Amino acid sequence: MERPYILHMFTPGRQMSPFDINMAADAGYQIIVPYCEAGLDAVTALTQDTIFSRGPKGVSRTGIFIGGRDALLAADMLERARAAMVKPFVVSVMADPSGAYTTAAAMVACVEAALLRSTGAGLAGQRVVILGGTGPVGRIAGVIAAQAGAEVQISSRNGIDVAEEAAQQTARRFGVQLHGVSGGDRAAVRTSIAGADVVLACAAAGVQVVSAEDLGHAQRLKVAADVNAVPPEGVAGVGVMDDGKPIAGTQALGIGALAVGNVKYQTQHRLLVQMREAEKAVTLGFAEAFATARAFIAETAAAKGR
Repeated sequence: MERPYILHMFTPGRQMSPFDINMAADAGYQIIVPYCEAGLDAVTALTQDTIFSRGPKGVSRTGIFIGGRDALLAADMLERARAAMVKPFVVSVMADPSGAYTTAAAMVACVEAALLRSTGAGLAGQRVVILGGTGPVGRIAGVIAAQAGAEVQISSRNGIDVAEEAAQQTARRFGVQLHGVSGGDRAAVRTSIAGADVVLACAAAGVQVVSAEDLGHAQRLKVAADVNAVPPEGVAGVGVMDDGKPIAGTQALGIGALAVGNVKYQTQHRLLVQMREAEKAVTLGFAEAFATARAFIAETAAAKGR
């Protein structure tokens, strides 16, 4: 009898995301087992229980998925799982806490593609301001953009101190440069976006972080992307379906939540399939998610002939 494909899903939270369970099933995993309230200290024992019971042949049909809501903790859990393995008992591992890795990768890849289409240049040298940037999507989007050569500022509505602390904590963890900027009131938001080439809106659903009046202060703005699918839009004038559509009254292009969401969905699906089908174990984090999102966008553009 052929051995089934098993995915063990670790989360430090009280429950595993139903979204991720559905995605795992659609990617072909036959047995999907969540382990809740499993934090960093639990990873080594869980990983070794996962690998030693199936033998060298069984590990190729075994995977570990790391969820939760903390982007930095998920990276630590990913490293802890890899360190717990002993050759030849090595399985594939993927981290995507609250979808933050794949959402951030999709968002930045969409922005990069829009910049390339409109200006011929990518993210290198661009000033990127991330509103709602202290959450998991904002932090990882900042890391990805910084790794691509952008100058990144993370904004918080709780002020400069909170923003700077989150920026420096994230920068140290991933070896990039990030800076904090205040988004505590309208004046602070307008000051922060005045010099921005790119604005990423990563605030909570249903919160508009950039109004039409605010956009008037963003004279350098080339692209604004929003992951908020709940009205009102996070950036005024950016519809959820927009994919490089001009924002009325500006010279900038808008990328909406569902345009980002389509790339995020395809990215997560491809990574899960890659993990299941890999002949040799793979480790998949936000860097691999960004590469996958870029590839999907390139394939889609080629198919459309643009």
